[in-house]
Amino acid sequence: QVRLVESGGGLVQAGGSLRLSCAASGRTDSIAHMGWFRQAPGKEREFVARLTWSDISWNTGLPSYADSVKGRFTISRDNAKNTVYLQMNSLRPEDTAVYYCAARRILFSEWDRWGQGTQVTASS
Repeated sequence: QVRLVESGGGLVQAGGSLRLSCAASGRTDSIAHMGWFRQAPGKEREFVARLTWSDISWNTGLPSYADSVKGRFTISRDNAKNTVYLQMNSLRPEDTAVYYCAARRILFSEWDRWGQGTQVTASS
């Protein structure tokens, strides 16, 4: 009942910026956390960033980032729009990947709701 749709991907020059959006619909009240993952061709999916969505959570509620994007990417949310964002600055060629929005439901340990993905390409 939770559906996620990503948008905002595209082609940018290295050093440029891009903002991804993930619109959630359905039973958004069942979501505990939302996050971003990415997968480059021939590579396995990797964690990028996450934040707490629900008012009920057992963690600190602070945003969390992969070491590779700390200081460059910022995750944020707009609850009124049921949307989570990923602001990406100082993009590097190694950031090139398909970026996926994901949701983890309350009382679930796995990320079990995923968007279709949006392509991000950073060229040198």
